This record gives sequence, structure tokens and C-alpha cells, in this order.
Amino acid sequence: MSEDDERATDLSGGGIVSSNRTRCCGGSVASDCPSQFPDQVLENVLENVLLFLTSRRERNTVSLVCKSWYRLEKQTRSELFIGNCYAVSPRRAIERFQKILSLVLKGKPRFADFNLVPLNWGAHFTPWVTAMAEAYPWLEKVYLKRMSVTDEDLALLAQSFPGFKELVLVCCDGFGTSGLALVASKCRQLRVLDLIDDDVMDDEVDWISCFPETGTCLESLIFDCVECPVNFDALEQLVARSSSLRKLRLNRHVSIGQLHRLMVQAPQLTHLGTGSFSSAGDPAQGDQELDLISDFAASKSLICLSGFRDILLDYLPAIHPVCANLTSLNFSYASINAEQLKPVICHCHKLQTFWVLDSVCDEGLQAVAATCKDLRELRVFPMNPSEDSDSPVSEVGLLAISEGCRQLRSILYFCQQMTNAAVVAMSKNCPDLVVFRLCIMGRHLPDHLTGQPMDEGFGAIVMNCNKLTRLAVSGLLTDKAFSYIGKYGKLVRTLSVAFAGDGDMGLRYVLEGCPKLQKLEIRDSPFGDSALFSGLHHYYKMRFLWMSSCQLSRSGCKEIAQRMPRLVVEVIRDRVEEEMDDAVEKLYMYPSLEGPRDDAPKFVTIL
Repeated sequence: MSEDDERATDLSGGGIVSSNRTRCCGGSVASDCPSQFPDQVLENVLENVLLFLTSRRERNTVSLVCKSWYRLEKQTRSELFIGNCYAVSPRRAIERFQKILSLVLKGKPRFADFNLVPLNWGAHFTPWVTAMAEAYPWLEKVYLKRMSVTDEDLALLAQSFPGFKELVLVCCDGFGTSGLALVASKCRQLRVLDLIDDDVMDDEVDWISCFPETGTCLESLIFDCVECPVNFDALEQLVARSSSLRKLRLNRHVSIGQLHRLMVQAPQLTHLGTGSFSSAGDPAQGDQELDLISDFAASKSLICLSGFRDILLDYLPAIHPVCANLTSLNFSYASINAEQLKPVICHCHKLQTFWVLDSVCDEGLQAVAATCKDLRELRVFPMNPSEDSDSPVSEVGLLAISEGCRQLRSILYFCQQMTNAAVVAMSKNCPDLVVFRLCIMGRHLPDHLTGQPMDEGFGAIVMNCNKLTRLAVSGLLTDKAFSYIGKYGKLVRTLSVAFAGDGDMGLRYVLEGCPKLQKLEIRDSPFGDSALFSGLHHYYKMRFLWMSSCQLSRSGCKEIAQRMPRLVVEVIRDRVEEEMDDAVEKLYMYPSLEGPRDDAPKFVTIL
């Protein structure tokens, strides 16, 4: 990126601003320093100081001081975060930063996780890895989220970076076991291979056997999302020769008997995903539970447990020896009830992160509240996400958590009934909340005791939790709730709205009142063109806006595109015949230095 370009981008995803001085990594641009470092010593000192700045936001700020600071920040940055792969081109990013060792790249809108973004929408990794193969031969780490990755991409990555060490793919698709085999065989210094919630194709390739036959550098191997079986003998040998392995998460094809064999080989593990936690397919072994108890007792470093797919509850007591040391426990795939949870959770006094299904009921959450006084993050997922099914957790469980877990920082809570009183109590008992996501399943559900909208509950959250940066709202909400958010949610960066609001005024309160807002996602809410126009002053600063099943018109969206030429306005339709309809089903808007992308599929119209 040239320093005299009139537009600036925050590659961390913060948006676009105008400048006639320098291109910098976020915010407005300062004037030149009166002194341009006449003494080379001063410049060398500053360069060394910048090496201690690890926060990308701090670095963005530093780059705005003057041209000299901009240049030095550019020369010393080794980590690059791009929150929207279409906000900037690979060429422009490479011109701006030439010494990158680590890349974080995000693609599709988050609502892709809920199947609201059609398949083959885009977010291809190919142009990025192609450009980086020439520009960054020393690249060591790649983290991709919601990107489309091919086996050819993985092959090029494995061939181009001889010192490559870490690959993390989250919610990605398009690749298979063939690509994994190439990474395993060619990246001889690989320390991390984490596959998290990916859609991995079964190419019938034994990728586990492709790791080096001698000692490996592996520290983390996560493949619980891979649906196809792996060569267990090869996996056992890999674990045995990976003395540095600390994190291992297994898929559902690894039985509890095989888990036992792996734990014997790796007592040094700190993070373990247990696989199926069932003996299905194993020869009958009457003493298996005793062996497993010994295995967990020997795993003195274990602080994180997850997995428990297809759980056989008879084996659950085997984890008791490690519960006292656990800081993280994930039961989000284990259908257990309160009585089965209590003997486990009563030992977990150090627990800070807990994920669980709502099958534990309010009683199970009360047990958590009684024991886990240092809990920082709680996620309660629905066992049956259907709106027609009854949820066994309610305001009773939420209230118990707020009273017992005063250190709570983040909560995701699915339920079907809630009260304002319980939410208000949480705002007072847990004022340090940074993330509050309350998902009341069903449409427009009020306080189930008073019949009133949930306005006062969510209003209390934004009023009393002054560190809040992420908020998800649901239930029966009027414009009053959004007025609270606009007035008090000054640090909110991510807002998710579903089935809420009276009309355009609600969204206007948010867009005019939340100066830090970067990510706004809305579905099935009565917001139209007038609400959309109220954010014209803010869209260049945002990473994206997603609206679906609202009341937008094609002509209104087109006017936004005309008035904001550096904003990409995508209209997404599910069927080709929708193109002539003035109503917009799905809108995705984001600022970009590159203009409209050239890989949009036919169901996407860029206005």
C-alpha cells in the first residue's frame, strides 16, 4: 500500500477512513511528526520498543502517529489479522506488510454457521495462499475461519513454507483427507494441526500415517470434527513418538478402549478430547473402567476435557481423579442429566469454562453455581433446538448462575422462557460481563411471568455491564430495548438481533448510538430502508452488516451503494427468479478497498 493513497484500511477489520497523508492500519491519520528522526539511534530505539507491542489495535494506533512511526510499524509487524477476506486484496496486504510470520484470515459471514449463507458463496483461500507463496516464504502460522479451502491450497501451503508450524482451520470446507495428508507429510516442523468444526471430505486417504516416522514437533492435534475413521495403529504410534504433544482431541471413531491406549502413551497431555467415550466396537473388557480411572489419575497435567460423544455413562466416574484440576470442561455433546452431572461437577472448584447441554436442567446449573465460584465462561446449548420442543432450562438456572458465579465474563444461554427479573439480577451480580448472549428460542416470547417485553432485562445488561462488547438479543423486544442499547452500549462491537423490534427506530437507535459497533447481524426483524439509511455515517467503520428476512427493498440498497462507493453491497437470493423482486431477502454489506469482488456466484448481485 502506498503511503500517499487517499484511503486507509484497518486490516483487522475495522473499516475504511479517508486520509490525504498516509495509509495506516486503522482510524484517522495523524499529521507528520515535526522531526523525522534526525538521529538513527532514536529510530532504532523505537523499532525495539515496537517489538513489545503485541496488540494489533495498539499497533494500529502507533502507525497513525506519523510517517516514520508508520514505516517502522510496517517493518516490525509479524502478525496480520484480516477480519474480512474481501476487505483488502492479497496484493495490497503484501505491499503493506512484507515480514509476516502469522496470518489470521476470516471469510464468510457468521450466519453461515446457521445455514443462512448459501453454499459456494465464496471466501476462497486460493488467491491468498498463491500470493503468500511468493511473498512470505518464511510464513509459520495460518489461522482460517469460515474459508473455502481446497486440497490444492493445502498442497501449495505445504510446499511453499519450509518452516511452517501451525495450521488452524475453523468452520472451513472444501478440503479432504488428501490435503491433510500433504500437510502431515511435507510440513516437517508442524507443531499445531487443529481442525475445528470443519467439513472434511473422506478421500479414503490414511492421513495420520503421513506424519514423519521419526520424532515429531506436534504439540496440538485436534480432529474431532473429522467424520471418517482414522488408522488407529498409526495414531497410537504418532502419539507415542510425539513427546511434546499437549493437546489431543479425538473423533467419534476412537473408542474408550483406544482412548485408554493413547492415554498410556501420553500422560503429559493438558487438553484431551475423549472421542466417543463408549466401548462400542471394542472387545468386551471387564476391567476397562478401572484401567481408565488409573489413566486419568496418572494424567496429572490435564486441565481441559471435552468430547464425550456417544457417551456411555457407566464410564463417567473415571474422570473424577482429574476434576479438581480442570479449568475447562465441555459436555456439549454429552446427553447427561443433573443427577449424572452432580458427582462430576462437585469436584470442579477450579473450573473457568463450562459448556453443557440443557439436558442438565435448572437443577444441574444450580449444582454448577454451588461449586464453580471462579467460572468465567458458560455456554448452555439446546439438546433439541426445535422451537416446538420444551427447554428444560429457564430463568431459574440463569438466576442461580448469576448468584453463584460472580466472576462470570461470558455467557451463551439457550432457553424457551425467561424473565426480566432474572436478567436484571445477572446484570447486577455479574457486572464484569463482556459477552452476553441470551437466545430465547421461539419468536417474540415475552417475560413468561409478567407477559411484558424483555426490554428492561436487556436494558439492565447494557446499563450495568459497562465492559460489554458482545450482545445477542431475542424474545419480545420493543424499540425501548434498542434505545437502551444505543444509549448505554458504548463499547458494544458485535450485536446479534433475531425476531425483535417494533420498526425502523429501533435500528436507528443502535446505529446512531453505538460508536464501537463493528459487526451487526439481524434476522427476521421489522427493519427497513429508513433504518438502513441511518447508518450511513458508520458503515465505513464497520466490518460488516448482515440483514435477512427484514423489510429492505432493492432500490433502497442500491441507493446505499450509490452514496457509499467504497461499500460493497451484496444482495443474496436463494433462487434465481428472485432477482426481479424488489424485496431483498438477504443483505450483506462491508467496506472494501478493492471494490466488488470478482468471484461472486450467480445468486449474489453486487449493487
